[in-house]
Amino acid sequence: MLKNSYLPLIPLVVANYSWAFLVFLMLFVNVVGAQKNSENFKEITENLISKSPKTYNELETVLSHIQRDTSLMRYFANASLNENYSHGASYAYNKLGVSYRDYSLYDKAINLHKKALEIAETSDNTEFQIYSLTMLGAVYRLTEAIPSALDCAQKAITFAENIENPNVDIRSNLNLSLNNIGHIYRTLGEFDLAITNFKKSNAFVEELGNPLQLAMNYMAIGECLEAQAKLEEAYQNYEKSLAYNEAANSDRIHLLSNLGIGHIYVHQGKIKEALEIFEPLVALSKSLGDMKIIAAIHINIGWAHIQNNNPEKANYNLNQGLELAKKYNLLSEMEEAYSFLADLWEAQDDFKKSKEFFIQAGNVEKKISNDRNRRYVADLIALSESEKKSNQIDVLAKENEIIILRLRRNQNTLLISALLLALFTFLLYILYRQSQLKSDKKMLTLEQSMLRSQMNPHFLFNSLNSIKLYIINNEKKNAVHYLNKFSKLVRKILEASSLKEIPLAEELETVGLYMNIENIRFSNEIIFETNIDEEIDPHLVKVPSLILQPFLENALWHGLSSKEGEKKIELHVGKGKNGFITISITDNGVGRAMAEKLKESKVLKRKSVGIDITKERLANFSKDFQNNFEVEIIDLFDDNGTPSGTKVVLHVPTI
Repeated sequence: MLKNSYLPLIPLVVANYSWAFLVFLMLFVNVVGAQKNSENFKEITENLISKSPKTYNELETVLSHIQRDTSLMRYFANASLNENYSHGASYAYNKLGVSYRDYSLYDKAINLHKKALEIAETSDNTEFQIYSLTMLGAVYRLTEAIPSALDCAQKAITFAENIENPNVDIRSNLNLSLNNIGHIYRTLGEFDLAITNFKKSNAFVEELGNPLQLAMNYMAIGECLEAQAKLEEAYQNYEKSLAYNEAANSDRIHLLSNLGIGHIYVHQGKIKEALEIFEPLVALSKSLGDMKIIAAIHINIGWAHIQNNNPEKANYNLNQGLELAKKYNLLSEMEEAYSFLADLWEAQDDFKKSKEFFIQAGNVEKKISNDRNRRYVADLIALSESEKKSNQIDVLAKENEIIILRLRRNQNTLLISALLLALFTFLLYILYRQSQLKSDKKMLTLEQSMLRSQMNPHFLFNSLNSIKLYIINNEKKNAVHYLNKFSKLVRKILEASSLKEIPLAEELETVGLYMNIENIRFSNEIIFETNIDEEIDPHLVKVPSLILQPFLENALWHGLSSKEGEKKIELHVGKGKNGFITISITDNGVGRAMAEKLKESKVLKRKSVGIDITKERLANFSKDFQNNFEVEIIDLFDDNGTPSGTKVVLHVPTI
């Protein structure tokens, strides 16, 4: 922990030496402080190990004043390991990881948090597992390792939600994991989802009465709103963050919230006001030692000077930020610095330099994009939704068990006459409840299976590969076009999976997106037409969610994939008899018999489970209607008796 007597030396060091030496000096000062207090701390360590507290709060109460002193904290970690005091070792390694994270030494921080997690798992300390996962997820997020960050945050939330009556520290870590997920969505450009998670986090924090975390969340909401160009709302949230920070007194929050306000001023053309905010933040950022923040401030000062037509100061600050970004492998800051340098030299009519910086910015952007494994993120999101549905089934089963146990406890206190009545009522209730639970469980299981078939890894992998091919071929418009369609399709599938029924118009939009994306694989050879009779309003017709895609997938991969020549699928919605709507899907493929023969001859057989699942779901949905959902599959033949395709007719009851 830095002593006040050393603070005047820091500007001299900054002025004459590299940033690496600055970090070394800070760690050296920590060592000096540790030596002065070693005897006293040795006694504290021995007392703690002898008492062996098991909770974070007990350790934090004693060690909070030295948690930034890396030398003393490492001494405590080693002493705890030597005495087999696993809880103390896990706590110390996590605190060391936080210190290195704040110095932008992310690799060291990750290794320390992993050690802390391994020790917590070995000692079966759930609280420290949650804390380690939360801290590890935060570092992964800062390095833009999005899949790993999301995985850690989700595991921490699952652990925390399964604890009855969690203490304040566990609830605080649950909030931090929600905050991490919000930042992950922000990194992916899903700003509305990010804001939802930050607000959800705020609901927890208000119960805890933690002004620091409230300040963090409002600052993050401000950043998301700023990215959406909602400048006034962003400004209000930055102001809220600063207001809560009056009580929290965090230099980091003060710095980042003011940095956000400065951004807004630059966007609004208030360059003088922006510089008045930015420039005092330089000294504060250096005292924190976080290279990511220092680089960001220099880059933003450079950006402001570009707008202020001061190329010399702009160039100086942008290069300062770029040098730090390169040194500490801060890809986002590196890309931003290159982009602003390209703008700077373009404004100076030096188009050669501008082009060089523009190319470098593009290279870094590609590296960032490659590092974010979006396929794995989509798998994790699908897994998360599936796990939530499984948890719902478990909760329903536990509720049923609790009700049975409560009723059994009261049986001995009832009179014989009341007992008979209660027993009769109880049996009726159990039969009803079991029937309801069985139905709900079956529905949830079918929805999970349907979601897995809709989001199967082959489809996701092939779609992303097709989009990647556009990027490799430099077909940016096609890449962006299909990436937008793909993300919209994934979102609609996930949203629809939580609904029992949706308007037919929504279902048609979803399958339209699906066919557009699958058509990339077929080199856009598939002709897909949708026809709706005039007397039918698709917005008023309700159908089970995600019901048509399996039939289209079957037509594509079994009917048309092996066909030569014109490939066509027609989807027709018409008025049926006796209050039915008919939805027919007709393809001009090879027919079911030929498709089965071709399937048997293939080494890798594509198993169609979606149609069977769909039929089960339709049978389950039919319970709510007077009439049943019906599926009719018709083989088509030409005049010579040769198979000419397949027609699937879905009869949808309206009453």
